[in-house]
Amino acid sequence: MSDKELLDFMVENSVYPFCSKNGKIFLRCSKKLSEEKREEMIRQLDIKNASECEKLREEIKRRVAERRVNRPIKEWIEEERPREMLMQRGAENLPLSKLMAIILRTGRAGMSAEELAKLLLNSFGSLRAIDSAPISELYGIEGIGPAKAVQIKAALELGKRLFKESAKTMKRLKKPEDVIGYVSEYYAPYLRDREKEVFNAILLDIKNKPIDNVEISIGSVSATVVDPREIVRAASLRSASSIILVHNHPSGETMPSQDDIELTERIREACKTIGVKVLDHIIIGKNADDFYSFAKEGLMG
Repeated sequence: MSDKELLDFMVENSVYPFCSKNGKIFLRCSKKLSEEKREEMIRQLDIKNASECEKLREEIKRRVAERRVNRPIKEWIEEERPREMLMQRGAENLPLSKLMAIILRTGRAGMSAEELAKLLLNSFGSLRAIDSAPISELYGIEGIGPAKAVQIKAALELGKRLFKESAKTMKRLKKPEDVIGYVSEYYAPYLRDREKEVFNAILLDIKNKPIDNVEISIGSVSATVVDPREIVRAASLRSASSIILVHNHPSGETMPSQDDIELTERIREACKTIGVKVLDHIIIGKNADDFYSFAKEGLMG
């Protein structure tokens, strides 16, 4: 490419030249470049010393700033800055893009943190999709590196932990509606989007208050292998008086299969041997209201 094309490329991709202490020229940029490409660019630049390197770097910075469509958030009027808006109006009154911008903190060349947040949200479609995506997929958004990806995942996990705290304050699980409410807060945020079936047991004391939550097994997309003896062992160790079974259906369909019904009966029979009651079995689907309660549907005998 010509010298002009090379400079345009460096400006467009925020490629900056640097000079090490021993005089070696190297490049830093916002996108991945092969070692061969880097060496080719350095040869064409023909930079001889640190002074020439700094001069070119400043020229690239100036041109990148000129290309910037959006001014950085710190230059916005205070009434439009996400952090200031949150302090003045409260977090509940901010749109998703501004809340995400606060988490991201910074944008990328030519794009503010809020614009980067909008790009992220539009790319995945929802917070739930972002939460389900592995960190490696977040890297697919230019401007989202390891630090930002970790910040996003940590923020979403805090939200799920808040739901779990709320579930733990429930005094007693007296009826199916209580059980579904508990499961929706404690389990659903983690299990609704799992690609494999996960089988859990809620252990309760004599007053039907949860004393522990135990993961029994993780299976495949369509089934999980559950040994009733594992549930009996867990209930015995915690001196549970009763238990509630919980598992997800990755398909999103909450209707129990024949295997689900037969497994529930085997677990009930096994628990009878130690005087522990199985009060309910909840199947979690994909959406917020997708739950199936065996007790509510009269399948617990």
